[in-house]
Amino acid sequence: MNHTTYTCPMHPEVVSDKPGRCPKCGMALIEAGAAKPKPTVIHATEDKGLGILTWKSYLPLIVIGLILLAASITVSWSNGFSLNSFVYAFMTGFFLTFAGFKLMDLKGFAEGYSTYDLLAQKWFGYGYVYPFIELAFGLLMLAGFHSTGLLWTEFGVMAFSGLGVAIKLARKEPFICACLGTFLKIPLTKVTLIEDFGMAALALISLSLLWLK
Repeated sequence: MNHTTYTCPMHPEVVSDKPGRCPKCGMALIEAGAAKPKPTVIHATEDKGLGILTWKSYLPLIVIGLILLAASITVSWSNGFSLNSFVYAFMTGFFLTFAGFKLMDLKGFAEGYSTYDLLAQKWFGYGYVYPFIELAFGLLMLAGFHSTGLLWTEFGVMAFSGLGVAIKLARKEPFICACLGTFLKIPLTKVTLIEDFGMAALALISLSLLWLK
């Protein structure tokens, strides 16, 4: 009697006697010997529900960035403007906003995140945890916690997340960018790199300003 076995397209060492998901990356298992599904790559001239990509494709992200910038300046100005207060306000707004977008479709974010984050590729569940980490960062900063320990943690988490994006881009491998979850259908590959490393840089700036006091 023949038994059907299933394996992961990305991790062939994962074998199961029933359908399911890969414990390493979360991808659906396929029948052993079946052709691997071709990855979907969105090119600038393709229409995959995004249309032809122009600067207007990024308009939602631009609007979000401008609102965060204006809100950060306003909050800092009301307390006597300083670079430190501005950076804190921007980071707070960023973490809360981006966590909110991810939480609107937690499953979709986790699936996308598992295609490029170094930890989520090994442990699929990290994709479900990560938005709550960002949310915690935002809430702690909103409550006035700006300790060096928190800033170093934010630097480590954001730099590590950006590392996975950088590796994928360097290898020119396709991946599903999920920095804004699945709520906004915009191409965000290199933007994600700037987002992650940019926030890591802001954490370092905040640490530097604390040391200079």
